[in-house]
Amino acid sequence: MGKLVRVLLLIVLGIFVGFILYQLVMLNRVMRLRSQDPATSSLIEARATEAESRGQPVRREQIRVPLDRISPNLQRAVLAGEDTNFTTHHGFDYQAIQKAWDQAQREAEREAKKEGEDDDWLPNLPDFKHGASTITQQLAKNLYLSSQRSFIRKGEEAIITVFLERLLNKRRILELYLNEIEWGDGIYGAEAASRHYFHKSAASLNANEAAFLSAMIPNPRTVFNPQTNPRRVARRQRIILRGMPYVKAP
Repeated sequence: MGKLVRVLLLIVLGIFVGFILYQLVMLNRVMRLRSQDPATSSLIEARATEAESRGQPVRREQIRVPLDRISPNLQRAVLAGEDTNFTTHHGFDYQAIQKAWDQAQREAEREAKKEGEDDDWLPNLPDFKHGASTITQQLAKNLYLSSQRSFIRKGEEAIITVFLERLLNKRRILELYLNEIEWGDGIYGAEAASRHYFHKSAASLNANEAAFLSAMIPNPRTVFNPQTNPRRVARRQRIILRGMPYVKAP
């Protein structure tokens, strides 16, 4: 009996040590993001694997640019659509943002009914108004984790999110996010998306264009694909436009 207990203790100790070593590796990887851009991401690799399994060519359009070369319109649009509490600048009016979102939601529903759509035009996204996860959580998942839903994955996402928030400033987190996010099949980052959809640089995006791109973010390949669901994207675009004046980029 004593031998069995010792074996179990050694197994638990081994798991604990392995967990700590893994977190140290992740901590080091996050620290390098202060001055280095990631060569790839879990999301990009997952999409490549999916394409290869279907016998399709792997697409990757991605042009990294610093945050200063991404339009403030797009920065505000993404914050309005995904994470209004990402930063807390002086004068940040959360109540005004909430009011704008609620009003825009009601107007969008009325527009849907006028167009003869009796079903709820929103997909099953319970946190649609402000995004299902914060920008930092999304970045953690896109860079390092799978899209598989599990308590272990969510726990690791939480740990990496803490690392990102502690080791990087808000501008760097937003810069990485805007350069990594998926904006269509094989399209990653603001610069590639701007060139693909509007044939211009990310620095030149106006408010309407920025809100259009932000509207796609929850699921740009299916649910919010502008080619297959243009009206759905347009309605979310209008909601984001109404929220943008209340959000400031870091």
